[in-house]
Amino acid sequence: MARRVRPGLEVLLARPGPVRGLRLGLVANPASITPGLVPAGIALDQSPDTDLRALFGPEHGISANAQDLVEVGSGRDPASGLPVYSLYGKTRVPTARMLAGLDAVVVDLQDVGSRYYTYIYTMQHVLEACARERKRVVVLDRPNPLGGEVVDGNVLEPEYRSFVGMHPLAVRHGMTIGELALMFREELDLDLDLRVVRMRGWRRRMHFEDTGLPWVLPSPNMPTPDTAFVYPGGCLIEGTNLSEARGTTRPFELVGAPWLDGHALARALEQEQLDGVGFRPVAFTPTFHKHADRVCRGVQVHILDRERFPAFLTYLLLIHLARKQNPRRFAWREPPYEYEYVKPPIDILCGTDRVREAIDAGRSPRRLARGWPKQLEAFERRRRRHLLY
Repeated sequence: MARRVRPGLEVLLARPGPVRGLRLGLVANPASITPGLVPAGIALDQSPDTDLRALFGPEHGISANAQDLVEVGSGRDPASGLPVYSLYGKTRVPTARMLAGLDAVVVDLQDVGSRYYTYIYTMQHVLEACARERKRVVVLDRPNPLGGEVVDGNVLEPEYRSFVGMHPLAVRHGMTIGELALMFREELDLDLDLRVVRMRGWRRRMHFEDTGLPWVLPSPNMPTPDTAFVYPGGCLIEGTNLSEARGTTRPFELVGAPWLDGHALARALEQEQLDGVGFRPVAFTPTFHKHADRVCRGVQVHILDRERFPAFLTYLLLIHLARKQNPRRFAWREPPYEYEYVKPPIDILCGTDRVREAIDAGRSPRRLARGWPKQLEAFERRRRRHLLY
């Protein structure tokens, strides 16, 4: 049996040098656990070497129970009595008042390897705030569940920055949260005392199942590592009136709408001859969110080869073909979305308006995909400087 990966939290508890003697804040949620399932907040609060003073919660809250786009309030942690500051409510940026009385902020968040996932931008806000307030940041590294070798999709254009894309990353970026912290510090020119506590035993070829670590939902609609693998494409469905199957047990893998013909959509997608993926016509009834309590017909996206599966292109083609099937019923989601009040949600998710304009003109996203390799080559050069493993 392969040896288990030791995440940054476990390494820090064994060697607490970066935080010893410091008053700490912790950014965490239920996926921030030791391999023995002890929450990071409890582990640090009970350690004789650490002095935990405050907790911070990202999107979905410190308990990760709030649904998407639902703001969360601050309060007190019932287990420890510590103050809990929400970074997805009245503010997404730690304020000077929140950081007062702290010497350092520890970030222990499980990312899912996609540009849209907001936890990495909560970390970016923490880095920027701590640079201003002269506080240390300690990032406890965790595995990228998709591995660290494959990059995919386009690179965000700067004018489309938002809370689902605050930095020019590839959609599937192939970096750990610690590596992203190093990239953000350098590329944002932050004067910051940043310490990244590396994992032990992680290799870039590993998918999450190879790590020997328990999977805990990092957000309410990320139930399994399979979900994480479709998410670099599946999240795009949020920018449309198609259901991404929130309110079912297979979010982002199922896609549909009451007015779609799932059999015709599956046939059209199969004709695209995409690598590493198959499509099955389905019917599902979301219990909440889009089209709640209505039968949606569409497809399930079945990954057949994770390394060859082009998630971003696959879901863009799915959107293109769904719109083509019934352009009268299809619609792009309107703002506001993730604190953007002007640009269409699909534009900030795609990091460009060219995808929406191409699909509206009836052009296949394959034409745009021809330009992505050059973008990814430039991203790879930037990325390489910050890789730790």
